[in-house]
Amino acid sequence: MEFKELTRAEEQIMQVLWQLGKGYVKDVLELLPEPKPAYNTVSTIIRILETKGFVDHEAFGKSHEYFPVISKEQYQDFASDKLLSGYFDNSVNRMLSFFVKKEKIDLKEADEIMKLIEKLKK
Repeated sequence: MEFKELTRAEEQIMQVLWQLGKGYVKDVLELLPEPKPAYNTVSTIIRILETKGFVDHEAFGKSHEYFPVISKEQYQDFASDKLLSGYFDNSVNRMLSFFVKKEKIDLKEADEIMKLIEKLKK
């Protein structure tokens, strides 16, 4: 399945919906950090997410309860593939080296990565 890339605002709303599982605009708004956007802004972004195929809703009268259609893991796969191909020429080695140089990976995480690699070799 081909995804469209999310804007920063769309991704922020999706993070909240993934956390909630389902919710109304007011529920999403409650979990957004300060300064909170306007209710209408959140509502508009959710409708855009629905158009993009990330979200669907169940109607209860005039109210809509929204829920993710795309899982966080599915989007993680898309985003990580895009990052790997777009910035690191599909080289996991280059990507890991980048994160090590930027000190985004500590020694404990590096050890865990090495254990995973050894496990894959077996």
